[in-house]
Formats: sequence, structure tokens, C-alpha cells
Amino acid sequence: MNPRQAAQHFADTWQHGWSTHDVDAIAALYHDEAVHTSMPFRPPHHGKTQITDYIRRSFHDETNPRARFAVPLVDGNHAATEYHVTTDQATLSGCVFVTFDPDGLARTTRDYWHESPNATDLTHAPGE
Repeated sequence: MNPRQAAQHFADTWQHGWSTHDVDAIAALYHDEAVHTSMPFRPPHHGKTQITDYIRRSFHDETNPRARFAVPLVDGNHAATEYHVTTDQATLSGCVFVTFDPDGLARTTRDYWHESPNATDLTHAPGE
């Protein structure tokens, strides 16, 4: 899978997977030895198991998620995509940076995001 296809697949899978809390579909995007960092000062999650556990915990208290991911920007095997997620509890907006391996799996990911306790439904796609 070329990096542009991998990036779009990553964004599409996260968008659908977050909206339906499909942890298994999202986990399948990651290399077994991937490293994910959520926010700059949190310790990274090493390996698919830790990443999957983090995603599962993150989804635990969410209800009615509505996720939107922008078209990824791609340079070589690196991509970035903006996202917005509205739940009954809050709105979260952020950006994820991904490095893909030759098979199109995420090798490293890094998120920067902010959450507002006031849920606001987004009527436009990120990047518009």
C-alpha cells in the first residue's frame, strides 16, 4: 500500500472506528511494535497491545461519538490529519502525525488535541 493510500485508510478507519467504538478495526492499523504518544508530555504507549488498551480506555466513558477526519497531508511515508470528535460529554479536536512502514501499518503516531466540556456538533469537515 503506498503512503497516500495508507494515510487515507488510516483516517477513514479511525473516523468509522471512533464513531462506532470499533477498537479491533483501529488496532489493525498499527504495527505490532508501533509507538503512540498522546500529547507531548505523556509517556508513550509501546506496542499494539498498549495502544489497543489506551484506545479502549479512551472510549470507555464516551457516548454517541461522531468523528470527522480531514483528508491527510502526506510526505513520503509520513502523514498528518486533523480530526474532530463530538460526544455527549465533550468535543475533542486535534491532529495526528503518522509514520507508515512499507506494508502501510502505522509505525509511530503522535497526537496533539484539546477537549472542551461543551459538546458542540461540527457541521463541517476538518480542514474546511
